[in-house]
Amino acid sequence: MITESKGTVKVITGNAAAAWGARLSRPDVIAAYPITPQTTIVETLARWVDTGELKAHMIRVESEHSAMAAVMGASAAGARTYTATSSQGLLYMAEMISWAAGARTPIVMSVVDRALGPPWNIWSEHTDALMLRDSGWILFWAANNQEVLDSVIQAYKIAEHKEVILPAMVMHDGFILSHTTMPVEIPKQELVDEFLPPYDPPHYVMNPKVSPPITFGNIALPADYVKFRLSIEKAMKNAKKIIKKVAAEFKEFFGRWHGDLVSYYNTEGVDTIVIALGNVAEQVEATIDSSKELKKRAGVVKVRAFRPFPKEEIANIARKVSNIVVIDRDISFGWGGILAGEVRATLHEFRVDTPVYGKIMGIGGDEILPEHIEKSLNEILR
Repeated sequence: MITESKGTVKVITGNAAAAWGARLSRPDVIAAYPITPQTTIVETLARWVDTGELKAHMIRVESEHSAMAAVMGASAAGARTYTATSSQGLLYMAEMISWAAGARTPIVMSVVDRALGPPWNIWSEHTDALMLRDSGWILFWAANNQEVLDSVIQAYKIAEHKEVILPAMVMHDGFILSHTTMPVEIPKQELVDEFLPPYDPPHYVMNPKVSPPITFGNIALPADYVKFRLSIEKAMKNAKKIIKKVAAEFKEFFGRWHGDLVSYYNTEGVDTIVIALGNVAEQVEATIDSSKELKKRAGVVKVRAFRPFPKEEIANIARKVSNIVVIDRDISFGWGGILAGEVRATLHEFRVDTPVYGKIMGIGGDEILPEHIEKSLNEILR
Protein backbone atom coordinates (compact mmCIF):
# COMPACT_ATOMS: atom_id res chain seq x y z
CA MET A 1 0.00 0.00 0.00
CA ILE A 2 1.22 3.51 -0.88
CA THR A 3 0.74 6.02 1.95
CA GLU A 4 1.74 9.37 0.43
CA SER A 5 -0.67 11.74 -1.36
CA LYS A 6 -3.05 9.57 -3.30
CA GLY A 7 -4.27 12.00 -5.96
CA THR A 8 -5.50 15.42 -7.01
CA VAL A 9 -8.87 16.94 -6.18
CA LYS A 10 -10.77 18.44 -9.11
CA VAL A 11 -14.31 19.83 -9.33
CA ILE A 12 -15.84 17.72 -12.11
CA THR A 13 -19.15 16.31 -13.33
CA GLY A 14 -20.32 12.75 -12.84
CA ASN A 15 -19.65 12.08 -16.52
CA ALA A 16 -16.08 13.36 -16.17
CA ALA A 17 -15.70 11.14 -13.11
CA ALA A 18 -16.82 8.11 -15.14
CA ALA A 19 -14.34 9.02 -17.89
CA TRP A 20 -11.54 9.34 -15.33
CA GLY A 21 -12.48 5.99 -13.80
CA ALA A 22 -12.20 4.39 -17.23
CA ARG A 23 -8.95 6.19 -18.11
CA LEU A 24 -7.24 5.21 -14.87
CA SER A 25 -8.27 1.58 -15.47
CA ARG A 26 -6.28 1.57 -18.73
CA PRO A 27 -8.83 0.07 -21.17
CA ASP A 28 -7.40 -1.36 -24.38
CA VAL A 29 -10.57 -0.80 -26.44
CA ILE A 30 -13.39 1.75 -26.10
CA ALA A 31 -16.43 1.69 -28.36
CA ALA A 32 -19.42 3.96 -27.93
CA TYR A 33 -22.21 5.86 -29.62
CA PRO A 34 -23.21 9.24 -28.16
CA ILE A 35 -26.61 9.51 -26.48
CA THR A 36 -27.91 12.10 -24.01
CA PRO A 37 -26.93 12.42 -21.20
CA GLN A 38 -23.80 10.21 -21.39
CA THR A 39 -22.22 11.78 -24.48
CA THR A 40 -19.56 13.77 -22.66
CA ILE A 41 -18.13 10.57 -21.14
CA VAL A 42 -17.06 9.20 -24.51
CA GLU A 43 -16.25 12.65 -25.90
CA THR A 44 -13.76 13.10 -23.05
CA LEU A 45 -12.25 9.66 -23.61
CA ALA A 46 -12.02 10.28 -27.36
CA ARG A 47 -10.16 13.54 -26.73
CA TRP A 48 -7.67 11.81 -24.44
CA VAL A 49 -7.09 9.10 -27.04
CA ASP A 50 -6.59 11.78 -29.71
CA THR A 51 -4.04 13.68 -27.60
CA GLY A 52 -2.21 10.53 -26.57
CA GLU A 53 -3.08 10.92 -22.88
CA LEU A 54 -4.92 7.60 -23.05
CA LYS A 55 -3.37 4.67 -24.90
CA ALA A 56 -6.50 2.91 -26.15
CA HIS A 57 -8.17 1.99 -29.42
CA MET A 58 -11.33 4.10 -29.85
CA ILE A 59 -13.94 2.58 -32.17
CA ARG A 60 -16.53 4.94 -33.64
CA VAL A 61 -19.68 2.90 -34.25
CA GLU A 62 -23.04 3.60 -35.85
CA SER A 63 -25.25 2.44 -32.97
CA GLU A 64 -25.28 1.28 -29.37
CA HIS A 65 -25.92 -2.27 -30.57
CA SER A 66 -22.64 -2.09 -32.48
CA ALA A 67 -20.86 -0.52 -29.51
CA MET A 68 -21.63 -3.52 -27.33
CA ALA A 69 -20.79 -5.94 -30.15
CA ALA A 70 -17.42 -4.23 -30.62
CA VAL A 71 -16.37 -4.31 -26.96
CA MET A 72 -17.65 -7.86 -26.63
CA GLY A 73 -15.46 -8.97 -29.53
CA ALA A 74 -12.46 -7.13 -28.11
CA SER A 75 -13.04 -8.65 -24.66
CA ALA A 76 -13.32 -12.11 -26.18
CA ALA A 77 -9.87 -11.50 -27.69
CA GLY A 78 -8.45 -10.70 -24.24
CA ALA A 79 -8.69 -6.89 -24.16
CA ARG A 80 -9.90 -4.72 -21.28
CA THR A 81 -12.91 -2.82 -22.65
CA TYR A 82 -15.23 0.06 -21.79
CA THR A 83 -18.38 1.66 -23.15
CA ALA A 84 -21.21 3.91 -21.95
CA THR A 85 -24.87 4.47 -22.76
CA SER A 86 -28.28 5.35 -21.31
CA SER A 87 -32.00 4.86 -21.74
CA GLN A 88 -33.05 3.96 -25.30
CA GLY A 89 -29.42 3.22 -26.15
CA LEU A 90 -29.27 0.64 -23.38
CA LEU A 91 -32.39 -1.05 -24.73
CA TYR A 92 -30.95 -0.99 -28.25
CA MET A 93 -27.98 -2.89 -26.81
CA ALA A 94 -30.23 -5.46 -25.14
CA GLU A 95 -29.51 -8.34 -27.53
CA MET A 96 -25.76 -7.94 -27.20
CA ILE A 97 -26.01 -7.35 -23.44
CA SER A 98 -27.37 -10.88 -23.14
CA TRP A 99 -24.55 -12.17 -25.34
CA ALA A 100 -21.90 -10.34 -23.34
CA ALA A 101 -22.97 -12.04 -20.11
CA GLY A 102 -23.46 -15.46 -21.68
CA ALA A 103 -20.07 -15.24 -23.38
CA ARG A 104 -18.45 -14.30 -20.03
CA THR A 105 -16.85 -11.09 -21.31
CA PRO A 106 -15.94 -8.83 -18.32
CA ILE A 107 -16.85 -5.53 -19.98
CA VAL A 108 -17.38 -2.46 -17.79
CA MET A 109 -20.06 -0.01 -18.92
CA SER A 110 -21.29 3.27 -17.45
CA VAL A 111 -25.05 3.75 -17.68
CA VAL A 112 -26.34 7.28 -17.08
CA ASP A 113 -29.85 6.52 -15.87
CA ARG A 114 -32.55 8.22 -17.92
CA ALA A 115 -36.28 7.80 -18.44
CA LEU A 116 -37.59 5.81 -21.39
CA GLY A 117 -39.78 7.12 -24.20
CA PRO A 118 -42.27 7.88 -25.44
CA PRO A 119 -42.79 10.68 -24.69
CA TRP A 120 -39.15 11.73 -24.97
CA ASN A 121 -37.57 12.50 -21.63
CA ILE A 122 -33.86 12.92 -20.97
CA TRP A 123 -34.01 13.18 -17.16
CA SER A 124 -33.22 10.67 -14.46
CA GLU A 125 -35.07 7.43 -13.78
CA HIS A 126 -33.76 3.97 -12.90
CA THR A 127 -36.17 1.89 -14.97
CA ASP A 128 -33.78 1.69 -17.94
CA ALA A 129 -31.08 -0.34 -16.18
CA LEU A 130 -33.55 -2.25 -14.01
CA MET A 131 -35.24 -3.61 -17.13
CA LEU A 132 -32.03 -5.60 -17.70
CA ARG A 133 -31.55 -6.76 -14.12
CA ASP A 134 -31.85 -10.43 -15.12
CA SER A 135 -29.31 -10.29 -17.96
CA GLY A 136 -26.34 -11.70 -16.02
CA TRP A 137 -24.54 -8.38 -15.52
CA ILE A 138 -23.27 -7.14 -12.17
CA LEU A 139 -25.17 -3.91 -11.42
CA PHE A 140 -23.79 -1.05 -9.31
CA TRP A 141 -25.45 2.27 -8.44
CA ALA A 142 -23.28 5.27 -7.50
CA ALA A 143 -24.61 7.94 -5.15
CA ASN A 144 -22.14 10.76 -5.90
CA ASN A 145 -19.40 11.69 -8.35
CA GLN A 146 -16.55 10.30 -6.25
CA GLU A 147 -18.36 7.00 -6.06
CA VAL A 148 -18.83 7.05 -9.85
CA LEU A 149 -15.07 7.20 -10.43
CA ASP A 150 -14.20 4.72 -7.70
CA SER A 151 -16.90 2.24 -8.71
CA VAL A 152 -15.66 2.05 -12.32
CA ILE A 153 -12.19 1.08 -11.09
CA GLN A 154 -13.60 -1.44 -8.61
CA ALA A 155 -15.93 -2.86 -11.26
CA TYR A 156 -12.97 -3.93 -13.39
CA LYS A 157 -11.29 -5.74 -10.52
CA ILE A 158 -14.54 -7.53 -9.67
CA ALA A 159 -15.64 -8.34 -13.23
CA GLU A 160 -12.21 -9.67 -14.22
CA HIS A 161 -11.71 -11.79 -11.11
CA LYS A 162 -11.17 -15.44 -12.06
CA GLU A 163 -14.10 -16.51 -9.84
CA VAL A 164 -16.47 -14.05 -11.56
CA ILE A 165 -15.72 -13.17 -15.23
CA LEU A 166 -18.98 -11.31 -15.80
CA PRO A 167 -19.68 -7.86 -17.29
CA ALA A 168 -20.55 -4.98 -14.97
CA MET A 169 -22.62 -1.80 -15.26
CA VAL A 170 -22.00 1.26 -13.10
CA MET A 171 -25.07 3.52 -12.98
CA HIS A 172 -25.30 7.21 -12.11
CA ASP A 173 -28.27 9.55 -12.33
CA GLY A 174 -28.74 11.60 -15.47
CA PHE A 175 -28.13 15.34 -14.89
CA ILE A 176 -28.46 14.95 -11.11
CA LEU A 177 -24.92 13.55 -11.21
CA SER A 178 -23.92 13.40 -14.88
CA HIS A 179 -23.87 17.20 -15.38
CA THR A 180 -23.46 18.34 -11.76
CA THR A 181 -20.00 19.26 -10.50
CA MET A 182 -18.56 18.06 -7.20
CA PRO A 183 -15.07 17.82 -5.72
CA VAL A 184 -13.59 14.47 -6.74
CA GLU A 185 -10.20 13.05 -5.85
CA ILE A 186 -8.55 11.62 -8.95
CA PRO A 187 -6.10 8.93 -7.81
CA LYS A 188 -2.55 8.74 -9.04
CA GLN A 189 -2.13 6.42 -11.99
CA GLU A 190 0.63 4.40 -10.34
CA LEU A 191 -1.59 3.70 -7.33
CA VAL A 192 -4.45 2.54 -9.55
CA ASP A 193 -1.98 0.37 -11.48
CA GLU A 194 -0.95 -1.29 -8.22
CA PHE A 195 -4.59 -1.83 -7.21
CA LEU A 196 -5.73 -2.94 -10.69
CA PRO A 197 -3.14 -4.92 -12.66
CA PRO A 198 -3.57 -5.58 -16.40
CA TYR A 199 -6.36 -7.98 -17.38
CA ASP A 200 -5.14 -11.57 -17.44
CA PRO A 201 -7.96 -13.75 -18.83
CA PRO A 202 -8.24 -17.05 -16.90
CA HIS A 203 -9.67 -18.82 -19.97
CA TYR A 204 -8.94 -19.29 -23.65
CA VAL A 205 -9.45 -16.15 -25.69
CA MET A 206 -10.08 -15.59 -29.40
CA ASN A 207 -6.48 -14.65 -30.08
CA PRO A 208 -4.34 -17.17 -31.98
CA LYS A 209 -1.19 -15.54 -30.55
CA VAL A 210 -2.05 -16.63 -27.01
CA SER A 211 -4.62 -19.46 -27.30
CA PRO A 212 -5.16 -22.51 -29.47
CA PRO A 213 -7.97 -22.30 -32.05
CA ILE A 214 -11.44 -22.32 -30.45
CA THR A 215 -15.03 -22.02 -31.59
CA PHE A 216 -17.29 -19.30 -30.23
CA GLY A 217 -21.07 -18.90 -30.14
CA ASN A 218 -22.08 -22.43 -31.10
CA ILE A 219 -25.56 -23.78 -30.47
CA ALA A 220 -25.98 -25.76 -27.23
CA LEU A 221 -28.50 -28.51 -26.64
CA PRO A 222 -30.67 -28.24 -23.51
CA ALA A 223 -28.53 -30.49 -21.29
CA ASP A 224 -25.48 -28.35 -22.05
CA TYR A 225 -27.24 -25.00 -22.10
CA VAL A 226 -28.32 -25.34 -18.48
CA LYS A 227 -24.67 -25.77 -17.48
CA PHE A 228 -23.86 -22.38 -18.99
CA ARG A 229 -26.74 -20.75 -17.08
CA LEU A 230 -25.69 -22.41 -13.84
CA SER A 231 -22.12 -21.19 -14.32
CA ILE A 232 -23.39 -17.58 -14.52
CA GLU A 233 -25.43 -18.08 -11.34
CA LYS A 234 -22.38 -19.50 -9.56
CA ALA A 235 -20.26 -16.57 -10.76
CA MET A 236 -22.89 -14.07 -9.56
CA LYS A 237 -22.90 -15.69 -6.12
CA ASN A 238 -19.10 -15.59 -6.10
CA ALA A 239 -19.30 -11.89 -6.95
CA LYS A 240 -20.81 -11.16 -3.51
CA LYS A 241 -17.64 -12.10 -1.66
CA ILE A 242 -15.41 -10.52 -4.34
CA ILE A 243 -17.32 -7.20 -4.13
CA LYS A 244 -16.72 -7.16 -0.37
CA LYS A 245 -13.06 -8.08 -0.78
CA VAL A 246 -12.43 -5.43 -3.45
CA ALA A 247 -14.24 -2.71 -1.48
CA ALA A 248 -12.04 -3.46 1.54
CA GLU A 249 -8.89 -3.41 -0.61
CA PHE A 250 -9.97 -0.13 -2.18
CA LYS A 251 -10.38 1.44 1.26
CA GLU A 252 -6.89 0.25 2.22
CA PHE A 253 -5.34 1.72 -0.94
CA PHE A 254 -7.31 4.95 -1.27
CA GLY A 255 -8.89 5.60 2.12
CA ARG A 256 -12.44 5.76 0.79
CA TRP A 257 -15.42 3.56 1.62
CA HIS A 258 -18.69 3.65 -0.31
CA GLY A 259 -19.99 0.39 1.11
CA ASP A 260 -19.73 -3.01 -0.54
CA LEU A 261 -23.06 -4.59 -1.47
CA VAL A 262 -24.78 -1.95 0.68
CA SER A 263 -23.84 0.97 2.91
CA TYR A 264 -25.48 1.95 6.18
CA TYR A 265 -26.28 5.41 7.52
CA ASN A 266 -27.67 6.15 11.00
CA THR A 267 -29.04 2.62 11.35
CA GLU A 268 -28.22 2.00 15.02
CA GLY A 269 -31.11 2.29 17.46
CA VAL A 270 -33.75 3.49 14.98
CA ASP A 271 -37.13 1.91 14.29
CA THR A 272 -37.37 2.65 10.55
CA ILE A 273 -34.98 2.03 7.66
CA VAL A 274 -35.22 3.64 4.23
CA ILE A 275 -33.78 1.60 1.35
CA ALA A 276 -32.90 3.31 -1.96
CA LEU A 277 -30.58 3.24 -4.97
CA GLY A 278 -28.01 5.80 -6.07
CA ASN A 279 -28.31 9.49 -5.35
CA VAL A 280 -31.81 9.01 -3.92
CA ALA A 281 -30.17 7.39 -0.89
CA GLU A 282 -28.00 10.46 -0.29
CA GLN A 283 -31.06 12.71 -0.63
CA VAL A 284 -32.74 10.69 2.12
CA GLU A 285 -29.62 10.95 4.28
CA ALA A 286 -29.60 14.75 3.90
CA THR A 287 -33.31 14.94 4.76
CA ILE A 288 -32.83 12.86 7.91
CA ASP A 289 -29.86 15.04 8.90
CA SER A 290 -32.01 18.15 8.68
CA SER A 291 -34.56 16.87 11.22
CA LYS A 292 -33.71 16.00 14.84
CA GLU A 293 -36.85 13.91 15.11
CA LEU A 294 -36.17 11.91 11.94
CA LYS A 295 -32.55 11.34 12.95
CA LYS A 296 -33.73 9.70 16.17
CA ARG A 297 -36.01 7.31 14.33
CA ALA A 298 -34.84 6.67 10.77
CA GLY A 299 -31.73 5.44 8.98
CA VAL A 300 -30.75 4.61 5.41
CA VAL A 301 -29.50 1.52 3.61
CA LYS A 302 -28.07 2.37 0.21
CA VAL A 303 -28.18 -0.61 -2.14
CA ARG A 304 -24.90 -0.29 -4.00
CA ALA A 305 -25.03 -3.67 -5.76
CA PHE A 306 -28.44 -4.56 -7.16
CA ARG A 307 -27.04 -7.70 -8.81
CA PRO A 308 -25.97 -9.74 -7.01
CA PHE A 309 -28.78 -8.65 -4.70
CA PRO A 310 -27.77 -8.18 -1.03
CA LYS A 311 -30.39 -10.50 0.44
CA GLU A 312 -28.65 -11.35 3.69
CA GLU A 313 -27.76 -7.74 4.45
CA ILE A 314 -31.33 -6.52 3.92
CA ALA A 315 -32.87 -9.39 5.87
CA ASN A 316 -30.50 -8.79 8.80
CA ILE A 317 -31.23 -5.07 9.06
CA ALA A 318 -34.97 -5.68 8.65
CA ARG A 319 -34.98 -7.95 11.72
CA LYS A 320 -33.81 -5.00 13.85
CA VAL A 321 -36.49 -2.44 12.92
CA SER A 322 -40.25 -1.99 12.92
CA ASN A 323 -40.66 -0.54 9.43
CA ILE A 324 -38.95 -0.63 6.04
CA VAL A 325 -39.55 2.18 3.55
CA VAL A 326 -38.32 1.64 -0.01
CA ILE A 327 -38.05 4.64 -2.34
CA ASP A 328 -38.03 3.66 -6.00
CA ARG A 329 -37.10 5.97 -8.88
CA ASP A 330 -38.58 3.39 -11.24
CA ILE A 331 -41.81 1.57 -11.95
CA SER A 332 -42.76 -1.89 -13.16
CA PHE A 333 -46.26 -1.35 -14.54
CA GLY A 334 -48.80 -3.53 -12.79
CA TRP A 335 -46.29 -4.37 -10.06
CA GLY A 336 -44.98 -1.14 -8.57
CA GLY A 337 -41.48 -0.21 -7.45
CA ILE A 338 -38.87 -2.74 -8.58
CA LEU A 339 -36.59 -2.35 -5.57
CA ALA A 340 -39.54 -2.61 -3.19
CA GLY A 341 -40.56 -5.86 -4.85
CA GLU A 342 -37.06 -7.27 -4.45
CA VAL A 343 -37.02 -6.28 -0.76
CA ARG A 344 -40.44 -7.87 -0.11
CA ALA A 345 -39.37 -11.09 -1.84
CA THR A 346 -36.16 -11.16 0.20
CA LEU A 347 -37.96 -10.74 3.52
CA HIS A 348 -40.44 -13.46 2.56
CA GLU A 349 -37.56 -15.82 1.69
CA PHE A 350 -35.85 -15.17 5.04
CA ARG A 351 -39.16 -15.26 6.97
CA VAL A 352 -38.86 -11.71 8.22
CA ASP A 353 -42.27 -10.10 8.82
CA THR A 354 -41.21 -6.44 9.00
CA PRO A 355 -43.73 -4.43 6.91
CA VAL A 356 -42.39 -2.87 3.68
CA TYR A 357 -43.84 0.44 2.48
CA GLY A 358 -43.06 1.22 -1.15
CA LYS A 359 -42.87 4.83 -2.36
CA ILE A 360 -42.34 5.73 -6.03
CA MET A 361 -40.78 9.16 -6.57
CA GLY A 362 -38.86 11.09 -9.19
CA ILE A 363 -40.26 9.39 -12.30
CA GLY A 364 -39.04 11.10 -15.47
CA GLY A 365 -36.69 13.28 -13.45
CA ASP A 366 -39.43 14.85 -11.35
CA GLU A 367 -37.78 16.45 -8.34
CA ILE A 368 -37.52 14.50 -5.10
CA LEU A 369 -37.65 17.24 -2.48
CA PRO A 370 -36.95 16.93 1.26
CA GLU A 371 -40.62 17.60 1.99
CA HIS A 372 -41.61 14.61 -0.16
CA ILE A 373 -39.30 12.34 1.81
CA GLU A 374 -40.36 13.82 5.17
CA LYS A 375 -44.04 13.39 4.31
CA SER A 376 -43.52 9.73 3.37
CA LEU A 377 -41.64 9.01 6.57
CA ASN A 378 -44.02 10.92 8.82
CA GLU A 379 -46.99 8.98 7.44
CA ILE A 380 -45.39 5.83 8.83
CA LEU A 381 -43.71 7.15 11.97
CA ARG A 382 -46.71 8.95 13.49
